[in-house]
Amino acid sequence: MIWLKFALMLKKIEHIGIAVKNLKESNELFKKLFGKDLYKVEAVESEKVSTSFFMLGESKIELLEAQNENSAIAKFIEKRGEGIHHMAFEVDDIYAEIKRLQTEGFEILNPEPKKGADNKLICFLHPKTTNGVLIELCQEIK
Repeated sequence: MIWLKFALMLKKIEHIGIAVKNLKESNELFKKLFGKDLYKVEAVESEKVSTSFFMLGESKIELLEAQNENSAIAKFIEKRGEGIHHMAFEVDDIYAEIKRLQTEGFEILNPEPKKGADNKLICFLHPKTTNGVLIELCQEIK
């Protein structure tokens, strides 16, 4: 029943992050695909990325472009190419979730949440503890 416990703590898929080489070109591609314009472009210095967001119903698609070759996104694209980078889940209390997930045996990449894009506190779970998927937890900054 661990999956049920996990599902109850995570509110919804907040966004899916997609690593791209060129944000401007990718914005045009996804505008055509979704038939709608993006709603936000933002630089996230802590992650060394530039981002854009598209709203699809209650969920979002986040495009991420590396600001330099030392960015995690640059390394991801170099190793795997463009594509899905992470899945983000909304939580009410990111500190409680970090503690709970550590207790459940998940490895937290940044145990102290940091400011992310779209007015969120964020932390990541190591993919080796989540079947190869990089998981991001997001909490709205109030």
